[in-house]
Amino acid sequence: MHLFALGVNHTTAPISIREHVAFNSENLGSALRDLTTHASITEAAILSTCNRTELYCRTSEPAAALDWLAQYHHLELGNIAPYTYTLPQQEAVKHAFRVAAGLDSMVLGEAQILGQMKQAVKIAEHAGTLGTLLHKLFQRTFAVAKEVRTTTDIGSSSVSMAAASVKMAQRIFGDLSGLKVLFIGAGEMIELCADHFAAQKPANLTVANRTLERGEELANRINGDAILLADLSDRLSEFDIVVTSTASQLPIVGLGMVERAIKARRHRPIVMVDLAVPRDIEPEVAELDDVFLYTVDDLAEIVQQGLGNRQQAAIEAEDIITVRVESFMHWLQTRESVPTIRALRDHAEKLRRDEVEKALKALAQGETPQQVLEQLSNALTNKLLHAPSHALNNISGEQREKVETVLRQLYQIKN
Repeated sequence: MHLFALGVNHTTAPISIREHVAFNSENLGSALRDLTTHASITEAAILSTCNRTELYCRTSEPAAALDWLAQYHHLELGNIAPYTYTLPQQEAVKHAFRVAAGLDSMVLGEAQILGQMKQAVKIAEHAGTLGTLLHKLFQRTFAVAKEVRTTTDIGSSSVSMAAASVKMAQRIFGDLSGLKVLFIGAGEMIELCADHFAAQKPANLTVANRTLERGEELANRINGDAILLADLSDRLSEFDIVVTSTASQLPIVGLGMVERAIKARRHRPIVMVDLAVPRDIEPEVAELDDVFLYTVDDLAEIVQQGLGNRQQAAIEAEDIITVRVESFMHWLQTRESVPTIRALRDHAEKLRRDEVEKALKALAQGETPQQVLEQLSNALTNKLLHAPSHALNNISGEQREKVETVLRQLYQIKN
């Protein structure tokens, strides 16, 4: 059994692929339990965000995990395989450290991914799919991310997705005051976007959510209004800017809905920012006149702003990660030696018990303690050294030199 990280991310797959392998947090626990029903997969955690879906597994057959990913989402493996990556052992450890530290993000140094990874681990713990290996991996991963954040400037001058959404809207409208903004959803990403847009002092902020209560919580915080998603079709035409990020597996905003809204707006432009994966807005909407539709992939140009200030910090972060990866691999190698060490000790213990039993019988038969101790020590020495002596006597050439070198190291023989 070995550690593997596998999946897709924003550098290997477009959103049209990523959205088909994304997981909803509500069904992630059951998905993990289903994944670990495979005999070859004993531990698992799944990280699924707008930019990546990754499986961290302890398995002897990583291909089985990719097969499961395709089957779970009812996809042909051949359709997603070209976009996937499989990272074994040390590469998987380094990847986990880099992801948590924000080095593998679309926004270099962004901090949100760390919280998302912690949530993924919490779900795996509750699902019962996190064993000793993955628990240790993520424990170290979070410690490394904290060290990187504390000792480098990796997070300085970063432009978040939320800030990029505002900048994209400003490219179209310029000043955002006097405009009406609609947020679809009420999760963490929408909360971040709401804060950024509220700072621009638009004329109105509205939150549309499945439950009015949750929408009102966010609306009250930003001095806005709340509506139900069920009312979206009738109200969409009121808004100049629409930002959406929900966990829906199907589009919420369809082509027909937007066409009616544009007609009602008399072709006044509308900016739509879809931060969801899978997408909340049907891709065909982008073909409409007077609609400016942007996805997370479209925001890549903006989020790269300030990159130069973070590149030196990224180099420093990579150095930290290299050292921490070596430390983790040492722990892993030590742990992998435990069965062999245990077997050696069990073997030696059996020899010891056998000889002690013989010694006690000899004492009972009247032999002197000095004789018994001499016999005991000689017998143990001969039996413990039998295997290495036999190995040396029955091999030759380079192989014998290698075994002899190993034995000298094991027994600390200097001459």
